[in-house]
Amino acid sequence: MQAHLEEATDDWGVKVERVEIKDVRLPAQLQRAMAAEAEASREAKAKVIAAEGEQKASIALKEAADVISQAPSALQLRYLQTLTQIAAEKNSTIIFPLPIEILHGFGMK
Repeated sequence: MQAHLEEATDDWGVKVERVEIKDVRLPAQLQRAMAAEAEASREAKAKVIAAEGEQKASIALKEAADVISQAPSALQLRYLQTLTQIAAEKNSTIIFPLPIEILHGFGMK
């Protein structure tokens, strides 16, 4: 572009230092192609973000499983905590299963 400008203005002794383009018109087909490329790029970034989230969640679940495996009572406490949360959110009645062996301790058969 600069070569074309110099060619036209050198005879007049004018030096063009800067050109500002105010309006660019692209063919509709090129606009659609650019839009499709931008959409594909956004979708790819979204997939990467989702995959990173899945990876972090799996790491957190593994760490939680490790903690629970070290303390057997932790699983029971987590179970009770989950039941408490469900009851608070849904305002529902929860049937809590008890092993028959516990009833034998109270003298019931």
